[in-house]
Amino acid sequence: MKPTRVLLADDHRLMRAGIRALLEQVPGVQVVGEADDGYQALSLVKSAEPHVVLMDIAMAKLNGLEAAARVTKEFPAVKVIILSMHATEEYVVRALRAGAAGYLLKDSATAEVRLALEAVIRGERYLSRAIAAPAIDVRLAASTRSPDPLEGLTPRQREVLQLIAEGKSTKEIGFELNVSAKTVETHRAELMRRLKIYDVAGLVRYAIRSGVATAEP
Repeated sequence: MKPTRVLLADDHRLMRAGIRALLEQVPGVQVVGEADDGYQALSLVKSAEPHVVLMDIAMAKLNGLEAAARVTKEFPAVKVIILSMHATEEYVVRALRAGAAGYLLKDSATAEVRLALEAVIRGERYLSRAIAAPAIDVRLAASTRSPDPLEGLTPRQREVLQLIAEGKSTKEIGFELNVSAKTVETHRAELMRRLKIYDVAGLVRYAIRSGVATAEP
């Protein structure tokens, strides 16, 4: 049988090395690339043609949730498994709504990683054993009835929100996204209007709570 091709996306090099070492213990798995951020992950999905992407949530520039949503939309045959230190229902629900097929905690054992890979390749959902699947199903159903304000934002607005939360200035955000400062200000004003949050500190808190950005230094 052909090996399962896996792409790693995590902006911590040591963490990627550890995950790669773990995957090398799993028979029938081939690591075909490593990405430092969501943008690089999207590029490597196209060139490396993985079957599965193991995606960290907390990545700079483009977070794992946004990258997962884009991967599953642009490459529907590719399965995304989110890697996270957080077992909170909020993060798990957002990951699944973004199109992720699985959610693994970073302290998972080799055997569980293998189970997750096999499950998503079969077209099944996989959640780490520490996560209560019935509770997640209830939250998913509730979130379907009550639209998430974050999902009402455009992809570019979510990018701007992440960069604001990372402490980037208007000029830095414009440089990062190759747009003018005036365009960034327009996006920020629209973010505040749509989220009903009218100060930058509030946007930062919302972004961290929603998994768009991380509170980690």
